[in-house]
Amino acid sequence: MKPVPNPSDAGNQRKKAIVVGAGPVGALAALALAKRGWFVEVYEGRPDIRLPSSKARTEQRSINLAISHRGIAALEAIEPAAASRFLESAIPMRGRMIHKLSGALDSQPYDRDGQCINSIDRALLNEGLLHQVAESPNINLFFNHRVTGVDFDGKTIAIRDSLSGKDFTTRFNLCIGADGSYSIIRRQMMRVVRMNYQQEYIRDEYLELKMPAGRDHAGQPTFLLDPNHLHIWPRHSFMLIALPNKDKTFTCTLFAPTAELDRLCSADSILTWFKSYFPDALRLIGENSLLEDFKRNPKSPLICTKANPYHYKDRAIILGDAAHSMVPFYGQGLNAGLEDVRVLMTLLDQEGVSSTLSTSDSRKDYDRHLDNALQRYTDTRHEDLIAISDLAMNNYVEMRHSVTQLSYLFRKTMDNLLYSLTSPRMASLASLTPKLATLPYPTGEVRGWLPLYTMVTFRPDINYAAVKKRAARQATILTGLSWIGVGLCGVAGAWLLWAARAATLHLLA
Repeated sequence: MKPVPNPSDAGNQRKKAIVVGAGPVGALAALALAKRGWFVEVYEGRPDIRLPSSKARTEQRSINLAISHRGIAALEAIEPAAASRFLESAIPMRGRMIHKLSGALDSQPYDRDGQCINSIDRALLNEGLLHQVAESPNINLFFNHRVTGVDFDGKTIAIRDSLSGKDFTTRFNLCIGADGSYSIIRRQMMRVVRMNYQQEYIRDEYLELKMPAGRDHAGQPTFLLDPNHLHIWPRHSFMLIALPNKDKTFTCTLFAPTAELDRLCSADSILTWFKSYFPDALRLIGENSLLEDFKRNPKSPLICTKANPYHYKDRAIILGDAAHSMVPFYGQGLNAGLEDVRVLMTLLDQEGVSSTLSTSDSRKDYDRHLDNALQRYTDTRHEDLIAISDLAMNNYVEMRHSVTQLSYLFRKTMDNLLYSLTSPRMASLASLTPKLATLPYPTGEVRGWLPLYTMVTFRPDINYAAVKKRAARQATILTGLSWIGVGLCGVAGAWLLWAARAATLHLLA
């Protein structure tokens, strides 16, 4: 462990931040603060995931994530080299591939300009950020260390070393909770903050399955499905999805109501169900592998949490899943968490938050600039996070049901047509990145028509709340156009019927 100077030592006036949670959000937050001159300590209750002994424990978890422009923009703003390295190992997915029950395939591109989301190895992303953290002279990493309590007013945190069993306390100037859906920092904050908090388990659960690699004519591993699509088997009340991995396998996830999954309690019931609803996927996964995955992998709940406020005075804030767990159906959980860090850092910079202790404030042990930045974060970020949580839930209905409907395809066609007519130029990520490093959302009034998916996924310069409001207005217009189309078809049909009747009468006369 590299020595980190104590900010309270004589002659040393640097501020100290404690980050709880060493996932991607916590690691990025630590890097961002360290680059601004803070001393940072990161505490993680689990073992170091970079160790071989830890990898076996995570084999049953999904090994890939869908990272899109919002997450990439956050990485670019804070750690550009890491962003480039991760994208070199990512697999671009340019659209959805819909697998119909008949076996027919329907490719639905995400974007008219070919922009993609990226399937990236979860471990690669997290381990890569942790390596960057470990190399920073301003950061110390502590694994197997669990938080047992926090005194926010006293600015001390109590830690237990799980390996030695020893307890100790340490001081901080800022505590960041990036410790997931069941965050202890959030629970501790509830003791001092009048926090509105909502937790909801949705009716569905998920189960992860593995589609193995195939073999080409030379015996080399190959993908059994097109790797440049996110594959979806929509079955109205449930669905199966598959994302590609670098080793030519696919990670498949089955989402279904708990009652539906509970019926799959024997080998016969599992195989019969898959033969009825996912026959092509069953052939690719293999019956033995499918049964083994059902036996080995747990059914996991889907949780949605909402909180407000996210901070306490000038001394604590929660980010990522600790503040806003959401269902995964827009692929924005990770992206929103990384964006949390980017937005927070731009506000710290705008408020002039210093990495050194200041004696200018009249109140002892109080940082007015930091308090202002954290307050602005809560005030501006809450509506955005509620918006993306709601949009993610709505997208589940689209993925498991709507994508197969003619009405959806008509609306999507009209969506893209209006997009092409009113927004001829694409706003590339490269053109947006410089501004995103200094402003939370640099885009003012958006002109032209933008599809909802494009705004959520490929426009990190537009905040989620603005996306939701604009999409609602556009949906109203599309509904009106749909009714006009139905009316015109009705008029045309009536005219054709009248013309046919008149012609028939003329022939018979």
